[in-house]
Amino acid sequence: MNKKLVAALSGGAALVLALTGCGGDDGDDSKKKVESWAEKVCNGAQPQLKKIKDANAAIQGAADEPDSLKLQRTDSVAFQQISDAYRALGTLVKDVGAPPVDGGDKSQTDAVKELNATSRAYADLKKTVDELDTKNKSKFAEGLNGIAEQLDKLSKSGDGALKRLQEGKVGEAMAKQQGCKRVNTGASAPSVTTNEPAGESS
Repeated sequence: MNKKLVAALSGGAALVLALTGCGGDDGDDSKKKVESWAEKVCNGAQPQLKKIKDANAAIQGAADEPDSLKLQRTDSVAFQQISDAYRALGTLVKDVGAPPVDGGDKSQTDAVKELNATSRAYADLKKTVDELDTKNKSKFAEGLNGIAEQLDKLSKSGDGALKRLQEGKVGEAMAKQQGCKRVNTGASAPSVTTNEPAGESS
């Protein structure tokens, strides 16, 4: 029953600060300031990225869980963990300050708003899964499908500000930081996207 949630996670719900870019030296006098900012963000983000990765792994690990109550608890805890991590990332970006580049203030403000909005979205998903009827497997499966749809939409939107925060010199500096090396925070099993029957007999 949890396979659709895993499929939705594989859409990239948690690409935050997972960078692949690699920039060369440009001789800019401000480079050290940018790299210092990037180091603070990347080092501070690492624990939160691990929480997101672990939560996604928990959801993926429960893909074939037949017990509705256990599945509900697993997803609920995972969504809360992801929500907390995004909120902490928002606080981190706010506390570190704006990146020392043109337009840095706006990039920072937009990214913080985005991270906080994503945190609230996952908190809403937790509330929704908590309210599902675990005694009726068919209704429970239907409810999970609805959550998967919300998760899929969440994974495809809401990261524009984060991408802008990571553009240009800032992105190049972040890509060099060990703490921002790409972390696979989502599921990596596209094979789970096949639809299954909605219900099981109790």
